[in-house]
Amino acid sequence: MTSAHYDIILIGAGLSGIGTACHITATHPEKSIAILERRERMGGTWDLFRYPGIRSDSDMASFGYTFKPWYSDKVLARGEDIRHYVADTARQFGLQDKVQYGLNILRANWSGERQRWSLTAVHESSGEERTFTCNFLVNCAGYYNFDQGYHPRFDGEEAFAGPVIHPQHWPEDLDYTGKKVVVIGSGATAVTIVPAMADRAASVTMLQRSPSYIMALPDLDRLSMALGRVLPRRWVFRLARQRNILFQRALYLACMRWPNAMRRFMLDHMRKRLGPDVDMRHFTPAYSPWEQRLCAAPDGDFFEAVRSGKADVVTDHIDHFTEQGIVLKSGKELQADIIIAATGLDLQLMGGLEIRLDGEPVDLTRKMTYKGMMMQDVPNYAWIFGYTNAPWTLKCDIGGQYLCRLFRHMAQHNLAVARPVDIRGTDASDGMLDGFTPGYISRARDRMPRQGKTGPWRVTMHYGKDRRMLLKEPVDDGVLSFETPPGNARHALVSEAGSYGWHSAEDSTGHVP
Repeated sequence: MTSAHYDIILIGAGLSGIGTACHITATHPEKSIAILERRERMGGTWDLFRYPGIRSDSDMASFGYTFKPWYSDKVLARGEDIRHYVADTARQFGLQDKVQYGLNILRANWSGERQRWSLTAVHESSGEERTFTCNFLVNCAGYYNFDQGYHPRFDGEEAFAGPVIHPQHWPEDLDYTGKKVVVIGSGATAVTIVPAMADRAASVTMLQRSPSYIMALPDLDRLSMALGRVLPRRWVFRLARQRNILFQRALYLACMRWPNAMRRFMLDHMRKRLGPDVDMRHFTPAYSPWEQRLCAAPDGDFFEAVRSGKADVVTDHIDHFTEQGIVLKSGKELQADIIIAATGLDLQLMGGLEIRLDGEPVDLTRKMTYKGMMMQDVPNYAWIFGYTNAPWTLKCDIGGQYLCRLFRHMAQHNLAVARPVDIRGTDASDGMLDGFTPGYISRARDRMPRQGKTGPWRVTMHYGKDRRMLLKEPVDDGVLSFETPPGNARHALVSEAGSYGWHSAEDSTGHVP
């Protein structure tokens, strides 16, 4: 068994983990940090998913890091490009050697006496158990199970002669040329896969229980391309980022304020893209826009695939599988050589980490989130969770900056522990994501933390409000409870001019001798 101590440990080497680590490293380079990643490569979601057409569903001017502009004429980026972007950012900030791969973090226990976390991990390829300790723990492991997606079992599925594939586990050698493909699902993954497979497959059918809202977005940012001829590219990037953030927020607010009008707008948008002969029953969702995320179609590729006849959409329920395909409740049978079960994610918070305080398990479903960043009563612990109604990384970016503010405040006042405490008895009757209704959230409501009605306990999903709360409002807000370090020099918090640090008896590698 090996053991190592760090000032800060981050769990996850995806967009959230690398972005947060960049903020901490740039602001406080004297701190020892480690990034623990379960997979064998960097990239998180963008390393895991390899299905055809995998791409962002947010524009990269606002989805990328604010401190590392995404200079490209493409509005939406391919998964491979995002994976390279994350790795390039890590190299630029010197993080490659700080990532330790193949580690499944099983549990984390906070010692109130020692004022530090102790993490138990298994190195999966060797089976070796390893322990780590740190003063502050930042969980950037995302919100779904990387081991498996949501795959409901269908009657007779084992009788089907061909492969049944979940996009989370796409075979590298899958050849679908000239094959009949049925894609089960109507969310962002299905809307991406259908046009990506349509050119090579003999036929592609999207089988859905209910439709989703799909919005065509330009594949190229022609306005920025034009401005780039006369303005410095950094100016162009900033303008594009601000423009896109404002557009996304305006679209979301319009959907919330005028749901009926925006529903008519979205249906009209899809009708125009599909042509006059479309049966709109297949494209008329039962819910209002932005109760679930809008699906993006670059240059309307999904609509073009349907309109050209390369793909079609069937709205029905599955009765059972046969050797040749799927029999629907209506009695219709869909012939298939390959079935793609784009049936969604299995939500798993904190990467499945078990959290304990002085050996006692913490039930996070009974705890509120604080500023969408920390957990009620849990000390020195941050959770990076992005937006559901805007680019995920907008929240991650300001979340990383907030942590740097928190660390600086703790150093300046010789504080060792920060813990959100509900001293007023806040009403915590709301789930963290109540009102957001995609299947993977609805299936997991009993696994979600709570939120309060007001104040820092409320999850706003509002970039402007969060910027003010995280970057402008005082760190010491009367809700965070702070503790000073014990007299033991091994745990002393030492303030330095313009910086901070938790220092202990370590060698320069961060290992405890």
